[in-house]
Amino acid sequence: MIHDGMRDMKIDSPRLLPLAVFTALYMIAAVAGSMMQGNKEFIFYIVVMLVLIAAVTFVHKAVCLSSALLWALSFWGLLHMAGGLVPLPTGWPYNGDQAVLYSWWIIPQKLKYDQIVHAYGFGTTTWVCWHALKSIVHRVGGPQLKPTFGLLVLSAAAGAGFGALNEVVEFIAVLTIPNTNVGGYENTGWDLIANLVGASTAALMIRFSAKS
Repeated sequence: MIHDGMRDMKIDSPRLLPLAVFTALYMIAAVAGSMMQGNKEFIFYIVVMLVLIAAVTFVHKAVCLSSALLWALSFWGLLHMAGGLVPLPTGWPYNGDQAVLYSWWIIPQKLKYDQIVHAYGFGTTTWVCWHALKSIVHRVGGPQLKPTFGLLVLSAAAGAGFGALNEVVEFIAVLTIPNTNVGGYENTGWDLIANLVGASTAALMIRFSAKS
């Protein structure tokens, strides 16, 4: 089993190298940007990101995530890092005290960049949960799972649950770091709605792609 795992990692290395370089470059840029701006809140999130990268690596070794999933997760990380560090051009509408991408009203008073990232991220998480569920059942000798209504509800619930966990992390940031850009109760509510929309959309896409 150990030799099989080492062989699989060696085979996987060329496929993962561009992804690893891409992720490392934007993480290095995020660290540099946080230090230059003195952004203590985002240093906290960079640590969280490093923990998440380690978690994704562990999951990938366990269930062998597809290239598309790995790139989707890495792109989510890029959107997150850019959201807290990239300043908005003068005159762009934003919510709160910090004129960064996360505060940007894409549609004024209707839709924020933050909500798009939440929907995309936890839609991708739902996709990961579905992939992991299929992989684990197949590994223990079970049947090839089909994306039934019940299994997709389970996957979407898991994705939305991870979204709720993200809100817990943001709450910890509010309690420990002064002057965060997390937002208040209403912002948390809209984040949860965005998470649910993303998770539900991903479940529908999995269903329709299987039919086609």
